[in-house]
Amino acid sequence: MQIITLCGSLKFKKEMMIIAEKMALEGHCILTPVYPILENVERTEEQLIKLKEAHFRRIELSDAILVINVNNYIGNSTNLEIEYAKKLGKEIIYYTDLINKD
Repeated sequence: MQIITLCGSLKFKKEMMIIAEKMALEGHCILTPVYPILENVERTEEQLIKLKEAHFRRIELSDAILVINVNNYIGNSTNLEIEYAKKLGKEIIYYTDLINKD
């Protein structure tokens, strides 16, 4: 069982949730970012830092990251996650590569 952390813009959270379910059903252990669900909730700078730290810890725990790059979009935060995963020697998988295989 491979442990995979999903990375990508949270504007693709619907796609991320669909992919997480599909990959879990295939037998992978999927770690995801925390999706913002509560509306009208201001997050403090300290809370945002904690969320970022937790996400980087997920990358550390993973065998690979799956970059959800819908329409080849990769933002600044996701680029930082990719570089961190590379530095740790993690496998980098791109969503667009997966869907182009099908």
